[in-house]
Amino acid sequence: MKRLGLFVVSLFMLAAVGLILANSYLGDATIEKETPFTIPAGSSLGKVAYKLEEEGLISSGDGFLLRARLFGSAEPIQAGEFELTPEMDQGDILAAFQNGDVIRRFVTIPEGMPSILVWEKLMEEELLTGEIAVPAEGSVLPDTYAFERGQDRAEIIEQMRSAMDAFLTKAWAERAPDIAVDNPRDALILASIVEKETGTASERRTVAGLYSNRVKRGIMLQADPTIIYPITKGKPLGRRIRRSEIDAVNDYNTYTRVGLPEGPITNPGRESIAAVLNPEEHDYVYMVADGTGGHEFNETLDAHNAAVAKWYALRRERGEM
Repeated sequence: MKRLGLFVVSLFMLAAVGLILANSYLGDATIEKETPFTIPAGSSLGKVAYKLEEEGLISSGDGFLLRARLFGSAEPIQAGEFELTPEMDQGDILAAFQNGDVIRRFVTIPEGMPSILVWEKLMEEELLTGEIAVPAEGSVLPDTYAFERGQDRAEIIEQMRSAMDAFLTKAWAERAPDIAVDNPRDALILASIVEKETGTASERRTVAGLYSNRVKRGIMLQADPTIIYPITKGKPLGRRIRRSEIDAVNDYNTYTRVGLPEGPITNPGRESIAAVLNPEEHDYVYMVADGTGGHEFNETLDAHNAAVAKWYALRRERGEM
């Protein structure tokens, strides 16, 4: 019995010595702090192993390769940017590379951001690559999109376009009967106006209903953002609208043309599109700011004129006029 015990102890000692020798030969991770590590597309495991050694993240590239062959899975490594941490050993590093656990970064396109600003935002993102044209107005869906270091901007734009196409198709299929627009394109155009004219989410369907009433009755929409769009492509005007701009005849100004503008004036979000396709039913055709961030809605011109007078009086009281 005593000999058996000594034999077992000897086996454990041999195993421990073997492990120590294996680790000394195979090396280990030497990550001292959180470190980003990029694997370019098409990189071999050998190239990655020696890059890890060069950057001081493992003690031996040869050891890393041998460990991968002995203990790693057969899955290939993936390209991308990975975050390596001090807690990781070589097996964890290899698993992260094989699982594609890349660092995800995000770009957010808020509702109502015009395409010129979407373009500027993507071009200013230094971690993206490639040149892009300004996307067609109304073609991208406002949302938050993930990207990786080095990803082509054109891929991000295509994701945004696909998201808008998919949502618009689904929303159109679920539209209410007897709405003011006859096709998804017109729905997008009207939604872009609702987006720019709605500062309060609770009013969105009310505003959509108002502009739908105007479209159905052949009343000019008279939406101020449609005056501004041909001038700035959706960027803030930075001053009051001039009389000459109100009177300008073009494809967008709804003060001088009946019906919808030629195209969208921004990229509307899901809620504005949904509001146009299921607007609130009412008889309002007029609205004016009420001084609280919302609007007062009216059915008649006399009531509207009274509301405008009240709004002007409030602005004079605030020193804005």
